[in-house]
Parts: sequence; structure tokens; C-alpha cells
Amino acid sequence: MPDDRPYDIVLFGATGFTGALTAQYLARNAAPDCRWALAGRNRTKLEALRERIGLPELPLLHADVTDPASLARIAGQARVVATTVGPYISYGEPLVAACAAAGTHYADITGEPEFVDLMFTRHHERAERTGAKIVHACGFDSVPHDLGAYFTVGLLPEGVPIEVDGFVRADGRPSGGTVSSALMAIARSRQTARAAHARREAEARPADRRVRARAGSPRYVGGWALPLPTIDPQIVARSARALARYGPDFTYRHHFAVKRLPAVLGLVAGVGVVAVLAQIPPARSWLLGRISPGDGPTPEQRAGSWFKVTFLGRGGGRRVVTEVAGGDPGYDETAKMLAESALCLAFDDLPPVSGQLTPAAAMGGALIERLGRAGITFTVLSDSPK
Repeated sequence: MPDDRPYDIVLFGATGFTGALTAQYLARNAAPDCRWALAGRNRTKLEALRERIGLPELPLLHADVTDPASLARIAGQARVVATTVGPYISYGEPLVAACAAAGTHYADITGEPEFVDLMFTRHHERAERTGAKIVHACGFDSVPHDLGAYFTVGLLPEGVPIEVDGFVRADGRPSGGTVSSALMAIARSRQTARAAHARREAEARPADRRVRARAGSPRYVGGWALPLPTIDPQIVARSARALARYGPDFTYRHHFAVKRLPAVLGLVAGVGVVAVLAQIPPARSWLLGRISPGDGPTPEQRAGSWFKVTFLGRGGGRRVVTEVAGGDPGYDETAKMLAESALCLAFDDLPPVSGQLTPAAAMGGALIERLGRAGITFTVLSDSPK
């Protein structure tokens, strides 16, 4: 990528709740020589944010998802563009297209399978040609799960079949953007299935290795483990297809861990009701009105939130248990993950790959090191013969 671009990182959507947290994180943690800027359509809000984070001289750029020329300008000025503007299926593609055309690395926090699959079929090949790394799911969806599986696989023998189970526990309010994206995905289940089919038709897969990943089945393992049908298993599977280190036969199962049976029953019933309501436009609008993508919990509420993802890996006669843990998943840690992903793409020595990539395939150990220094822990709990 040309070194004469004026900015290392441009943050787009910084005036939203998670975007502002990402800006605050960069203001505190980016190196003094990091050249970065805020981008958005409302200069007054950008100026207010700039003052709030204590950087009154920080550059501000105009960018609007309805103005492709403005997105082409910021993509052409930056080495990396990070964006929090969602739902991505509604607003995300113009920026992906601009970055793929300009050879600019891109990071977002989407958890929308339809969007990710559409971006692959429409922009992966061009990004490969220009050298752009297009990296989706750089927030709680799906960094802890993708890098946690990558970390676990690295502790097991090479060249053997490997199985990994992930168990997610969390205490925190989901972000407004996450709720909006989830409801949109439920409402667009047919479109999501068509996008997934189109990707399978277009995507080359390894002929000499097998990869399977899915939501796990319900079971009791000292607590209840429920299927977790998020984008995370798909991201883990794409990392496994891209990286031979996952072995000749890799299986990943994804679960949500709940201790008590009443909580299990309540969660299942709640998800079922929401899934039905999301199919009815007036009811979906009412649900969306309960939490705005621009709203979020107070700093005190976020300080009491946490997540832990435990991984059980087996292969080659070894059994390892690992854990990825951090603070508030929906906001603080998602902002941290996006910011560190952007810094990693801008400054670290990364694999010479391009196109649409997963966090593990694009950044791998370099991002794990960054997140560890930032307080998100990757821990080996046990390592023993199987």
C-alpha cells in the first residue's frame, strides 16, 4: 500500500455510541505518530466529539453512505478505514466497494451473515487484486471466538484431526446496533440463505481438508450449553479453510452457557417470541424502538459487564482448555477490538494475503498480542493427554 497517504486510520461513524467509544480508545492508545482522522456526515457532531476526546486538532473528514464519491475520497486518503455504521446490510456496501477499489484495508463490527456473504461475492476478487484486506466481524462478533479457536488450535499437534467447542458466557447489555442487526437478519432469513448459497457457489474451498462448524446441540456439561446460531461459527470455519494449521479434519461447535434450567427455558422462550415478532413489520419496528443504535448503557453499567469464552480443544492425543475473557462485550470491548484491529492492519507485519478475510486469517497472533496488552486475556486453563 502506498505510504504517502495522509492518514494511517480513518474512523467512520464516530459520532454513534460505539463509534465514540472507539474514538476515545484511539485517543488514549494510538501512538503519537499515528495519523488518524474522524469521518462522518455531521461536522458539528464530529467537532463536539473531537473536543470531548481532548484532541481539538484532530482532522475531520466529510463522508456519507449516500455519497459514494465522499467514501472514495476517504478510502483514497487512508491506509485503513474502520467503520461502525450499521446495520451494514443497509449502509455498509458503498464503503466496502470504495476500499476494495482503492486497495485500502477495511474493518467493521458486523455480525450480519448476509452482508458478509454479499460482500464476498461482490468485492472479494477486486480486493485481492488491489491488495486490500477486507476484515468483517472485528468486534465481539467475532474476535473472541475466531481468535480463541485460533489460539486453541495452536496448542494442539499439527497435521491431525481437531475438534474445538466454544462456550460463551456474558453479562452485559447488547448494543443497539447488535439488536438492530439481529432483528434484520431474522427478518431477512430468505435473503440470508440466498447470499450463503451464492457464496458457496463462488468460493474456492480446500480439496484436501474438511472443515465443519455449526451451533452446538443442547447438552449439560456442569451447566446447560445451548446452540448459539450467530455468525461466529461461520467466521471460525472460514479461518479454518484459509489456514492449514487447523488440520486435515476440523470441527467447531458454538454454544451459549447457562447455569440454571429456568434461565434456559426463559431464554429459549424469549428467543422464540422475538423470532416470530421480527417477521411482522409493525412488531419489528416496535422492537427496534426499544433500543436505538445510538444509545447505550452508562459507564458504571458497562464497568460491571464481562464476557468469558471457554474453548475445549481435542486432537492428536491432547486435550486443552483455554479461555478468552474481557469486560463489557457489547460496547467497551467491541470498541477496543475494532480500534486494535485497525492499528494492527495499519502497523503490524501481517501475512501477505488480501481480499475478504477473517480476523484470524488477516491478523492472527499479532492481534492476540495487541488485545492481550489491552486487557483481553487469552489463557491456557489446562493442557493434558486426552
